[in-house]
Amino acid sequence: MNEFVTYTSAENYAIITINNGKANAISHEVVAGLNACLDTAEAENKVVILTGKSGIFSAGFDLKVMTASPESAKELVTKGSKLSLRMLSFPQPIIVACSGHAIAKGAFLLLSADYRIGVEGDFKIGLNEVMIGMTMHNAGIAIAKARLSEVYLNRSVNNAEIYSSKQAVTAGFLDSIVSEDQLLPAAIKVAEMSAKLNKKAHAETKLKVRKLHLEALENAIYLDLKGNISINPS
Repeated sequence: MNEFVTYTSAENYAIITINNGKANAISHEVVAGLNACLDTAEAENKVVILTGKSGIFSAGFDLKVMTASPESAKELVTKGSKLSLRMLSFPQPIIVACSGHAIAKGAFLLLSADYRIGVEGDFKIGLNEVMIGMTMHNAGIAIAKARLSEVYLNRSVNNAEIYSSKQAVTAGFLDSIVSEDQLLPAAIKVAEMSAKLNKKAHAETKLKVRKLHLEALENAIYLDLKGNISINPS
């Protein structure tokens, strides 16, 4: 849909791929591209496979934007939070083929999907906001609360603990892991199975299951807009 996010349509699913530099950073352009791709997938009534580049799914928000000013950071974080809200309420299943490292917003995208498959290996997955001097935003806490147990919520959000792919399954960031060469085939298999779900029943049930979490996330986004978001390395 733009030079940073591509869309490939198959019979029962669509593959959305993020490709934005070494860190595969989530920038304004990437968020716009992801939303445009989701628009197309929704119009085509397709299950979504979201993936990154070899070795890295995403290392999070574009740090140049995040450190430019508090206003700049808030704008990008708000767009990212609204993207997660959309993903969590998306009418079609979203499967993430996590192609490697997934840090900060990269990990939040995992927590915003319906099924997450990772790659075996020495990859880092988790929420490092506190480590880099960012007080966790309300929306981030709301997303994590919806998908992580209380033990891993505290370890991940408060302590910025980073996990290997195998540990990330236990923590709740991933549902399964496979070898790198099996990542896309495994995601396609899940997508094909997901395409057999009754679309209306899936969409309506998802909204019922996540009703309280979606309301909490909407309120958290509102609170973030009223507050301050910035990175303070000291």
